[in-house]
Amino acid sequence: MKVFTSVHILLLVYVVVALGFWESSLQKQSAKIFEQDYRLLHSQVDSIQAPQVFQSELEAITKSKNIRTKQYVGEGATFLIVILIGAFVVYKSFQRRISLSRQQNNFMLSVTHELKSPIAGIKLNLQTMERHKLDEDKRRMLIDRCVKEANRLNDLCNNMLYASRIEGGQYAPAREQLDFSEMAYDCFQDYSARYPDRLQEAIAEGCSLTGDKMMLQIAINNLLENAIKYTPANTEVLLKLETANHRAILSVFDSGPGVPDKEKKKIFSKFYRIGNEESRKAKGTGLGLYLTNKIVKQHRGSISVKDNHPTGSIFEIILPMD
Repeated sequence: MKVFTSVHILLLVYVVVALGFWESSLQKQSAKIFEQDYRLLHSQVDSIQAPQVFQSELEAITKSKNIRTKQYVGEGATFLIVILIGAFVVYKSFQRRISLSRQQNNFMLSVTHELKSPIAGIKLNLQTMERHKLDEDKRRMLIDRCVKEANRLNDLCNNMLYASRIEGGQYAPAREQLDFSEMAYDCFQDYSARYPDRLQEAIAEGCSLTGDKMMLQIAINNLLENAIKYTPANTEVLLKLETANHRAILSVFDSGPGVPDKEKKKIFSKFYRIGNEESRKAKGTGLGLYLTNKIVKQHRGSISVKDNHPTGSIFEIILPMD
């Protein structure tokens, strides 16, 4: 990136200098033409005997010189503006390409970790049951762990699959009458079973809307998964649902490190994750919030992130009710 920037600046400076040299040469040539025309006028018209004719001709060649000057300046300025715009577009395009390449590299690293971690957990649990005679409680505990890891894999695959299908325009959301309150509570129950004593709920009843049940479940699950991932183990995540002005407002409160103001809009971009993949502690793919944002927009809603005081974030989804 630094090499490209240096070469880009050098080429731009060279073009600007060449343009200035070209402008200077044209102005000198114009001055020579004016001098030749002036000498020719002196040889053809006597300024003393015919001062009016001389003055008229002098004004004509002066006007011609001014027109040439304006033409050279106008063309040079236009050419310079086009060059600057082109250089800016090329630089921004290259910058976006580098940024996307880094995000994709982070995505591949994170997906590799996200896939290997639950697979390794399932394999270890199954090998433990195979090699050792365990009592029923321990076997049930290991099976439960396998189910949890399988659920993680399923969520990851769903995010990757539906993000690809939505981006490619290959998925048309269903439109059905939904009890959004019941759906939110089902998601809460599911994650409470996965992560005991980690969640609280404040879900208002009677919230109904029209939408795609499966996609909305994925959106809520992504927010819960994200909140649990970043919230310390000794603190809880709150899932809240309320209604106001014919709108359903679903909020997920966490007590994690929070999202810096400059990152609040970026976190909904594809593959985007705060920090570097090799150094960040919490793992992920950068698809969860991107997919959630897409789902919410498909349902004519909005999603935002706010600060949770004293620490953490509040992810808020607003959807129109029936």
